[in-house]
Amino acid sequence: MATPERFDALSRGLAEGVAQHPDLVGLALMGSASDEAAARRDEWSDHDFFAIIGDGRAGAVRSDLSWLPDQPALALLAREGEVGFVAVYDDGHVMEFAFAEASELSGALAGEATVVVDDAAHSVAELVERSRERAAAGDRFDAANDARLVLVKLLIGVGRARRGEVLVAGQFVRWWAVQHLIRAVRGRHPERSGAARDRIDPARRFERDFPEWADRIARAVAQDVEPAARELFALLGELEPGWPEFPGRAADAVSIRLGWGRDSDATGS
Repeated sequence: MATPERFDALSRGLAEGVAQHPDLVGLALMGSASDEAAARRDEWSDHDFFAIIGDGRAGAVRSDLSWLPDQPALALLAREGEVGFVAVYDDGHVMEFAFAEASELSGALAGEATVVVDDAAHSVAELVERSRERAAAGDRFDAANDARLVLVKLLIGVGRARRGEVLVAGQFVRWWAVQHLIRAVRGRHPERSGAARDRIDPARRFERDFPEWADRIARAVAQDVEPAARELFALLGELEPGWPEFPGRAADAVSIRLGWGRDSDATGS
């Protein structure tokens, strides 16, 4: 756990490490590490950031993470994809970051962000602004399409479970179906999504905006795969009244294929 003082010291250390590295041109602190989101930091807040490498230098410097602060306290360093990294300190504090040239982050998304190191051309600020614009454009929900995708993921997931592929079935039901259900709920009731929602991940702070839905989804997915799927199917059905775009025909098809009844409850009683 990082105390507020420790958190701020690590932020300063990041800025100093990037500013002093000859091949790095900028640093943007994201999410709760940014100034604008500092008020919501708690003991579980991580450092999320972009560390930007000068053009054409990624191949030469990406393996060098000596610019990270407090090197003696680093317990773990790992790669996540080509440009993603994670660091864990002895106290359990986490840093997740993209270490890349600006051109490698052309599809990046950003919400709250503070640019603390930039070059003369303000390339990091420009990158962050474009990333924010992409995130804002994606912060819109096609509730009907997401509802259709819930049905697809449940159908495939239950089929995998009945075949005996329980692990992958759980991914379809507990992850993909839930993600689309959350998007469908947010799209169906946009007025309830607060200003503090995460514009990149709709599941973040879903409990704050939809506490009763979040509780019921969490209880549903705590079950075995098929009971979880059937309860998620029932929850999706609660969005149907007064919604002409609800995919009722598809819901009927799924319930028939799986031997469920749309008029029965989620447990089949």
